Amino acid sequence: MTSYVKETFEFMKLALEQANDALANLEVPVGCVFVEDGEVIASGRNRTTETRNATRHAEMEAIDFLVQQWQKNGLSPLEVSERFSKCTLYVTCEPCIMCAAALSYLGIKEAYYGCANDKFGGCGSVLSLHTSNSNLPTSELASSKKGFKCTGGIMASEAVSLLRSFYEQGNPNGISLSP
Repeated sequence: MTSYVKETFEFMKLALEQANDALANLEVPVGCVFVEDGEVIASGRNRTTETRNATRHAEMEAIDFLVQQWQKNGLSPLEVSERFSKCTLYVTCEPCIMCAAALSYLGIKEAYYGCANDKFGGCGSVLSLHTSNSNLPTSELASSKKGFKCTGGIMASEAVSLLRSFYEQGNPNGISLSP
């Protein structure tokens, strides 16, 4: 096992810890970490039920944390964009369409995910928003889309197991939200 592969699995294990935390808090068990220069700089887990806000996916939680930190440290929007271009995301489930679009607009370097998201996936399962040439209508926002390298299937069985655990117990909050 190369150090590259070992590092990928170590970061995915941290994302799975976030997903376990989401499960313990009765959320759809999806978690993530953002890595820059080999160091975890942010983590997130789904908080959609807790916040009653369907946009509070793991990736959006971590993105908002980073933006707040970097702005508090005086970084300009251009400097924030440059920082994101050096980041790699490790997430337990394929980013949904909303999250994949946000990651593309932010210009992250790459993403690794566990299991596919057959209903809402934005990195190949439903749409391919991670590619800079996806076939979406051209607009001002679409023209700023950068795209990112994306690799799926990392520790997928562990991610699927967590999702099964959640859905087998039934959604205790009675809310149907995408991962």
